[in-house]
Amino acid sequence: MIRAAVLSLFAFFLFCGGEASAEKVVPAHGAAMHGDMKYKKNFKHFSYVNPNAPKGGTLKMSAFGSFDTFNPYVIKGVPAAGIGMVYDTLMVEAADEPFSEYGLIAQTIEMPKDRSRVTFNINPKARFHDGRPVTAQDVVFSFNVLREKGLPLYRHYFGNVDTVEAEGERRVAFKFKPGDNRELPLILGQMPVLPEHWWKGRDFTATTLEPPLSSGPYRVKAFEPGRYVVYERVKDYWAKDLPVMRGMNNFDEIRYDYYRDATVAVEAFKTGAFDIRIENEARKWATAYEKLPALRKGLIKKQEFSHGLPSGMQGFVFNTRRPLFRDRKVRQALALAFDFDWSNKSLFYGLYQRTNSYFDNSEMAATGIPEGAELEILKPYLGTLPPEVFSEPFVQPDTKNGIRDNLTRAFALLKEAGWTVQDGVLKNERGEAFEFEILLDSVSAGSWERIVLPYVRNLKRLGIKASVRTVDPTQYKNRTDTYDYDMIVHIWGQSTSPGNEQRYFWSSAAADMNGAQNYAGIKDPVVDELIETLIAAGDRKELVAATKALDRVLLWNYYVVPHWFAPVNRLVYRNKFGIPEGKTPMKGVQLLSWWVDAEKEKRLDREYLKELESDAEAQKNVFQRLKEIF
Repeated sequence: MIRAAVLSLFAFFLFCGGEASAEKVVPAHGAAMHGDMKYKKNFKHFSYVNPNAPKGGTLKMSAFGSFDTFNPYVIKGVPAAGIGMVYDTLMVEAADEPFSEYGLIAQTIEMPKDRSRVTFNINPKARFHDGRPVTAQDVVFSFNVLREKGLPLYRHYFGNVDTVEAEGERRVAFKFKPGDNRELPLILGQMPVLPEHWWKGRDFTATTLEPPLSSGPYRVKAFEPGRYVVYERVKDYWAKDLPVMRGMNNFDEIRYDYYRDATVAVEAFKTGAFDIRIENEARKWATAYEKLPALRKGLIKKQEFSHGLPSGMQGFVFNTRRPLFRDRKVRQALALAFDFDWSNKSLFYGLYQRTNSYFDNSEMAATGIPEGAELEILKPYLGTLPPEVFSEPFVQPDTKNGIRDNLTRAFALLKEAGWTVQDGVLKNERGEAFEFEILLDSVSAGSWERIVLPYVRNLKRLGIKASVRTVDPTQYKNRTDTYDYDMIVHIWGQSTSPGNEQRYFWSSAAADMNGAQNYAGIKDPVVDELIETLIAAGDRKELVAATKALDRVLLWNYYVVPHWFAPVNRLVYRNKFGIPEGKTPMKGVQLLSWWVDAEKEKRLDREYLKELESDAEAQKNVFQRLKEIF
């Protein structure tokens, strides 16, 4: 499932009895992966928005590093932050359902019960920003150019499509290859629709800073690479009154300013340079904002928003393409050297939970030992998989009483794998030292070095020499795209309904495809088959069982050293926003459903200026901070 813009489809269909060939397919307003959809035909708006939210004002955000392209759909270049907002997709995902999508460019969809094909009927109101209508041929063009020239993920996601055909001006039909892939109609619903007439004569694979023609709620207004990009709301946006867009896209402008790193960004936020910071660093969350007078006065708010998203997997990733990391016992030994409890207490203020699953914080996390439907899925691989898969719960090693016992276990595993300590250095039987490099991105290196270096010290106690290398974002992207590293830190986000994206993360095919996300280099036929079992799941119960099975196999193969997670979104923001009432939807904060509250903004600006006028030292500090930033 395509997660770059976090979109989705909801499946609703009616059919007659009899053979599949005689099945009558009725156009529907959406589609769900499994079960019934929440929002029925003629619904007015999503329940997590304020349909009467006022339009206006500016949302200022931060970004890091730089950008060199407005095309986010190809492997080349670093796309501008927020560029996905300018594009419309066929369907829109609901944030309060596991996986349901509703019509945007596609007014209705048609699917048979077996989902062997899907037809999208284009909304006759759909327009690009130059006024030209969105047609079925634009959809065909978008599909073909993305599959042939786009990011590797599109070749994975669209690989099971057999044919695509424009059946008239506003009707496009996709037929699928044999096999069960219930998610494929929803994946196609997430596809951005690009204007064929604009792209003719342009190289789709090249980086470009020409603002693109699109049909979405925003368009590029101004930019300067390395400094900022500004998007403006399209006032006559064709879809502004559709149910899926009502109450959304409320800011007249959205601006991203680029900063060198998170430390500089925090200082900029304190001066009022931007409005919202999503705080992913525990130390900053615990200490960076507490002494701000604006926080005590309520001018700045610091708030946790709970959500129901799986945590995904963050960890130190072994590149198993390297001979050094091909032995599972070696990977397990190195996992034992990470002292989470010390890190959580000393570095993270106790704010995190240890990751024990690729799908923590969800019903899909493998717990205990396999049983029921999950056990039936795994039984054919008895004798192929590590025996612990069937006999032991996967639980991360406890380090509450220190790391010594774990290092002893690690020594034993390394010895079994043929490594011994000679003159204080871990070596194999050929006398080769155990040495490797941990690659970091310079934008986040400041936060990660304090976490990585204690891990390096623990590895040194095993006789392992691990070095840390920091490179600029462009070089980091190039090296990770081509798998030129020993170990990296990475986060795989997971959805509430895992599907085709698992091929992109873990499959043998993805391991050999530059730009995919199989960073660990996994090539395991069992993993490949489990992914296909997951994709073919006929209902939610089957999906959960298949996901647990996949999770368990990945865990016991130690492809990563798992880190930690928090089941909340942590936001620090200037108190100028209106926020929809009610519980945060399961997929977390929907920032584009917020709006600028004019009265709050006036008070904020008035109090902020008053504070500066009354405190000469504050003015001096602000000026100094701005000098450092700009």
